[in-house]
Amino acid sequence: MKLNWKKLAFAAILASLLVLAACGGDDKEKDSKSADGGKETAGTLEIGVEAGYIDYVKELVPGFEEETGIKVTVTERDLFETLEALPLDGPAGIAPDVMIAPYDRVGNLGQQGHLAEYTFPEDGRYDDLDKQQVTIDGKTYGAPFVIESLILYYNKDLIDQAPETFEELEALAEDDRFAFESEEGRSTAFLANWLDFYSTYGLLSAYGGYVFGSDGTDPSDIGLNTEGAIEGIEYATEWFNKWPQGMLDSTTAGNFIDEQFTTGKAAAIIGGPWSASNYKDAGVNYGVSMIPTLPNGEEYQPFAGGKAWIASNYAKDKDAAKQWLDYVTNQENQQKLYDDKGEVPANQLTRVTVAEAGDELTAAVINQYNTAIPMPNIPQMAEVWTGAATLMFDAASGNKTAEEAANDAVNVISENISQKY
Repeated sequence: MKLNWKKLAFAAILASLLVLAACGGDDKEKDSKSADGGKETAGTLEIGVEAGYIDYVKELVPGFEEETGIKVTVTERDLFETLEALPLDGPAGIAPDVMIAPYDRVGNLGQQGHLAEYTFPEDGRYDDLDKQQVTIDGKTYGAPFVIESLILYYNKDLIDQAPETFEELEALAEDDRFAFESEEGRSTAFLANWLDFYSTYGLLSAYGGYVFGSDGTDPSDIGLNTEGAIEGIEYATEWFNKWPQGMLDSTTAGNFIDEQFTTGKAAAIIGGPWSASNYKDAGVNYGVSMIPTLPNGEEYQPFAGGKAWIASNYAKDKDAAKQWLDYVTNQENQQKLYDDKGEVPANQLTRVTVAEAGDELTAAVINQYNTAIPMPNIPQMAEVWTGAATLMFDAASGNKTAEEAANDAVNVISENISQKY
């Protein structure tokens, strides 16, 4: 067959042009790569945070943009509304690329496919407890950011030092200084909102109770009615018998405790670090410590709370989002978080530094967090809050025995899980 050399020559020229075009495309790709390791980026990133973090984040953005070449937009968004809307806003392209979430929301969103997976930096910034907070089914969906734990506040004008045992708190309850005037035989020496399951759990856990088996991953094994948990409920009931009737009102008990503490009528209370500024503003000369050791000799074991940075699985550039997670949780920027906002950083390297600074509140949170239990982050945890909502009231009010209250709560939780999952 006779070859058409003109056609072959034309084809050769066309192929050469295509090669040159491809090379030009490579140059453009290189130009669009970030300064951090040559990773491709879309060039933009939207960070959505609530009002309290806006200034903090905006101060970090210039350094991040310079380091990575990624352009950042910061928008103010309500934390919980953003998380609730993510399943719809993400696919619609109107959700932020990165945001903050409480630890107990991370697992559920990740399991449902709404969060991008994340790989921890290998610089020792997190320990196993930190990692567990954002891991479910062996996959990681966020970067730990802040740690929180319940702690003990005490009034330094009323007692010289923090009680170290619950026996000391029981002795305080016999002190006439803390007698509740309108109810004979009742005391406000020590108060804790044990109607709230979040506060109650540290007591039940220390006595051997647990939410779910297998480190919070097995919802078929609910441990809130174990022999130990029932013992813990019985001990709490002894306190309710010492407390004013207002402590049995779930809608007002928290406010009642704050009022008694800020007016100098309560010597010690269990609360969270988020309350410190209110007590300071009220002029209370307070101290902070770990929650005292329980009568069984065990440390109080509250939920290990806090927040994580998460990347949307619908982000325009998930690599850029993950770079932000690495950046905002590094040692320097976690120190800035503590300096600016007083929140205890999750980064272990920064945590050592802030613990050595001598702040009483910081030390108490870190020490108590080390005794804490990660909150189960599987979807079934939602049913625990409902099922355990009246657990302590039923026992403390005398409507049920501790065992009956515990068994009924477990039955409600179990039935709800079986119907919904």
